[in-house]
Amino acid sequence: MQQMQQMMKQVKKMQEEMQKAQEALKDKVVEGSAGGGAVLVKADGHKQVKEIVIKPEVIDPDDVEMLQDLVLTAVNDALRKADELMAKDMGKFTGGMNIPGLF
Repeated sequence: MQQMQQMMKQVKKMQEEMQKAQEALKDKVVEGSAGGGAVLVKADGHKQVKEIVIKPEVIDPDDVEMLQDLVLTAVNDALRKADELMAKDMGKFTGGMNIPGLF
């Protein structure tokens, strides 16, 4: 019974540490870009887009599709990096295993 109580304390401590790590992700920022930096997107570790910067020279009213593609590419790049950040930060709790629904 003593071992079970000790194990439960360890599980609770790990859960608290995981919660803190998850909360800390909102303060970490990743950047995605496209067009050699013409479009820059910043997102936090919770995959919330925080900022989009578009250089004026890529704004061409006659080629809106190109700008749309650049923004889409930069957003997807930032979100992919946010996923990688989350996997790295939370992986220390899961031993690198991807456990669906855990985070």
